[in-house]
Amino acid sequence: MKIAVIGGGSTYTPELVNGFLACADRLPLRELWLMDIDPARLSVVGGFAQRMVAARGNPFRVVLSTDQRESIRGTSYVVTQLRVGQMAARVADEYLGRRHGLIGQETTGIGGMAKALRTIPVALGIARDVAKTAPGAWMLNFTNPSGLITEALFRYGGDIPVVGVCNVGITTKMEILEKMRSRTGETIAPERAVLKTLGLNHLTWHSGFTVDGIDRWGDLFPGFLDELQQENEPEWDLETVKSLRRIPNGYLQYYYYPTRKLHKQEQWPPSRGEEVMSIESDLLQQYADPTLSEPPADLMKRGGAYYSTLATQLIDSHYNDLGLVEVVNVRNNGTIKSYPDDWVLEMSCKMDRNGIHPQPVEPLPLVCYGLMAHVKAYELLTVEAAVHGDRNAAYQALLAHPLGPEADQVQAVLDDMLETNKTYLPQFWQ
Repeated sequence: MKIAVIGGGSTYTPELVNGFLACADRLPLRELWLMDIDPARLSVVGGFAQRMVAARGNPFRVVLSTDQRESIRGTSYVVTQLRVGQMAARVADEYLGRRHGLIGQETTGIGGMAKALRTIPVALGIARDVAKTAPGAWMLNFTNPSGLITEALFRYGGDIPVVGVCNVGITTKMEILEKMRSRTGETIAPERAVLKTLGLNHLTWHSGFTVDGIDRWGDLFPGFLDELQQENEPEWDLETVKSLRRIPNGYLQYYYYPTRKLHKQEQWPPSRGEEVMSIESDLLQQYADPTLSEPPADLMKRGGAYYSTLATQLIDSHYNDLGLVEVVNVRNNGTIKSYPDDWVLEMSCKMDRNGIHPQPVEPLPLVCYGLMAHVKAYELLTVEAAVHGDRNAAYQALLAHPLGPEADQVQAVLDDMLETNKTYLPQFWQ
């Protein structure tokens, strides 16, 4: 088996390599290709990855490449974890929002839209290479904004098998299992547990939890409410969560408490992007140490807990027909009959040799569905804008976004977004 990682120079890559090492006895992996357009960064991260694998007896070979098509050729799985414009573009997205008094965040609001406009054409190029050189290979998209990029891949990426992946669902599941262990002493293997989730990427609500098919939500949710009530500075307003009867995804704070988030932005620098730039600088220095063969503790500062677990678990479950259930992004395809079939949703799915199978779930209550449909309209308009260089679709995407500018400011924000990202948006400047 050959697996390709597009964006192999990411500081996340050593964690991913660790995941493949952990399941080397179950996957016939022979070559792991790390591809990146930045040869200097790839040399540092890739060299460290090669030392990690050598320290474990070289169960597979790590190949470094700047050639995307050759990296993909003949693969069974392609993992995308790229960032068009690198971290400087993320910081620019954050301050784009701040300049206009709007949320500036990597995946949410106008920052997420700018990142999507840069990224969608690149993701579609990868899909074309997969179709031409590795027919039948699965594409696992970790690139943010994951759900929106996956929406574009389903609509314009051809017939390649694709799934959008985010670590929020598995992290939430693992946090719940840890709380159960601390409260009752009960140790539950993660594969026995299923988190019931529905929405869009970074816009989901958790509404159920089972262990061996037995519902445990009836005990867990009241415990969550008790925790909120006891906290001095709770993450969520207690009455909101009681009314929803669901645990919101953390990114919903940008929609439920925008004033709070905007206030934090006024305290920049550093933005989160600037913090990550500093963390990555330190990590790359450590990765360059020729004596280092294990991921350093500082990698946890980068975020992305259980990223490698989810990536390798999905591949393992598909290849070995395990039928594991995790939260991923796929098309609805009739799972929720009242929702459009072609919407990409984030929900609990079983993965086996035959593909990805969304699990039955109740539709969201109107209060949640309204926000989800609002954001989905923005997503669909953003896809059209990115694919066709359509400035009017981009204008309407900003107009539609719940966190977008007021109508008489849309053109100014759009002009700033396109000018700031001009290098990466040739489709808008032809």
